[in-house]
Amino acid sequence: MPAPVQRYRREGDAHIIEIGLKSLTQLFNSLDPSPFHEKDLDADAEDYIVGAAREISPHAPLKLVFFLPPDHFEQPGTADIERSIHNYFEYRREMAARDLRYMFRLGRTSSMVGIAFLATCVMLRQLALAVLAPPLDHIAAEGLLIAGWVAMWRPIQTFLYDWWPLRATVRIYAKLATAPIEIRSTGADAAPG
Repeated sequence: MPAPVQRYRREGDAHIIEIGLKSLTQLFNSLDPSPFHEKDLDADAEDYIVGAAREISPHAPLKLVFFLPPDHFEQPGTADIERSIHNYFEYRREMAARDLRYMFRLGRTSSMVGIAFLATCVMLRQLALAVLAPPLDHIAAEGLLIAGWVAMWRPIQTFLYDWWPLRATVRIYAKLATAPIEIRSTGADAAPG
């Protein structure tokens, strides 16, 4: 069986996410009026970086390498690029962690509501079985039982499945917030297309 194709180059243990730029301004959102070290990344650049980080094993180290033409090394902000990117991904990590906490809080609240509704449906089911004549008693009883369990669907989905992708996103942002960053000349190494 052939070995899997490596999509990203490696240097030592680190997988390299490479981005070729014509100028540093391509990397950041041009509409963001913040100081350079607090600017938002361009949406396409963020999508590429985060998508690449998702493809790499969560336990494998990674490094971001930006290729710039030699005459752009002296651009204002070049020295602050690592801090800018780390600040941005730390901010995104905090926002994703907040969303995760909110999801769990909403899950707990919807669980309490769902359990209360299920308990009410079970009591009404017992009442329907005692008061109604066949076959209405079984129809009402089964309908109430199904309705009670359907009310539990969302809380169960939240705690079993929904939190995984958000937790993975928090980890990716945390990894990117501390990843080594290097700027290289397009003449020093082959920049990606």
